[in-house]
Amino acid sequence: MLAQIHVTFKEGVLDPQGKTVHHALNDLGYDEVLDVHIGKYLEVKLDSISKEEAEIRVREMCERLLANTVIESFRFKLVSTE
Repeated sequence: MLAQIHVTFKEGVLDPQGKTVHHALNDLGYDEVLDVHIGKYLEVKLDSISKEEAEIRVREMCERLLANTVIESFRFKLVSTE
């Protein structure tokens, strides 16, 4: 099983890297770009456990290590690799 995890800043948290990319895209002529948010994408391969157990374990991994839950939110999807 594969966990596809997205970690992003929570709404209202300053994202200086996203702002820099936003301004650079506008400077390059991409005026339609209104905002940019930078985040992390992780893939975690899991040994053979049930989907229910995988959801519990991945949520725990995110809360304990992969995301700083004070300023970041996370979402994940489990994909079968069989």
